[in-house]
Amino acid sequence: MPKNLQDTTTLHNGVKMPWLGLGVYKAQDGKEVIHAVKTAIKHGYRSIDTASFYDNEEGVGIAIKEAGVPREELFITTKVWNTEQGYDATIHAFETSIKKLGLDYLDLYLIHWPVAQKYKETWKALEKLYRDGRIRAIGVCNFQIHHLKDLIRTAEVKPMVNQVEFHPSLTQKELLAYCKQENIQLEAWAPLKRGRLQDDPTIVELAEKYKKTPAQIILRWDLQHEVVTIPKSVKEHRLIENSNVFNFELLAEDMKKIDQLNKNERTGPDPDNFDF
Repeated sequence: MPKNLQDTTTLHNGVKMPWLGLGVYKAQDGKEVIHAVKTAIKHGYRSIDTASFYDNEEGVGIAIKEAGVPREELFITTKVWNTEQGYDATIHAFETSIKKLGLDYLDLYLIHWPVAQKYKETWKALEKLYRDGRIRAIGVCNFQIHHLKDLIRTAEVKPMVNQVEFHPSLTQKELLAYCKQENIQLEAWAPLKRGRLQDDPTIVELAEKYKKTPAQIILRWDLQHEVVTIPKSVKEHRLIENSNVFNFELLAEDMKKIDQLNKNERTGPDPDNFDF
């Protein structure tokens, strides 16, 4: 298990990706996101996850420049949005993103949603950018098992990562097992269910038992399931709290208790039924 904030999992192509990172969804471009990213890096975070849809890539890029950490120590992820999908459009979207970020290469580029009739062409563009050395790893978000199987059938490069909604109310057991079997790293967005699990009696009880916060219990549960996790916050104390999950371990029986909270309940859209 990871022992600190810089510890990494190794993706199936040998690239190392930190287990814990900072998500910047809804962090406003400009001062807010610049401050959040610089603060996170100051406190040891090395992985930053943005997307063209978040409209804050420029701020993330400024923070990376100003943070004073060598580029090769950082792991930067962004994503291609639904309206930018298709082969040529994706190449163009990538160039726009990388320019906004002010980077020469990306560590991870993801397809944001499985847009029907488009994601295979989009994937071809990612494969080309990957082969050209512009991206160190490529992957997808919000792909169900059937999407992954469909993509892998024609793909030359298998996705390295699948970033999905994952938290104790949505434990995604089958998807997690499938991704492990296929050597695709699962990554959690909304790991804290947008703050809605902080008062869950089971989580609160475990927080008291381990002398940790409810958020720390949930993030630790993610890590022990070998799921990469990117909690988001723009507050310094919360960034520090979220990263302080490497000095304790949940017992197997307590992992089971959290697993049993599953309700297959999403806070975000259903990947089989979205219209944007």
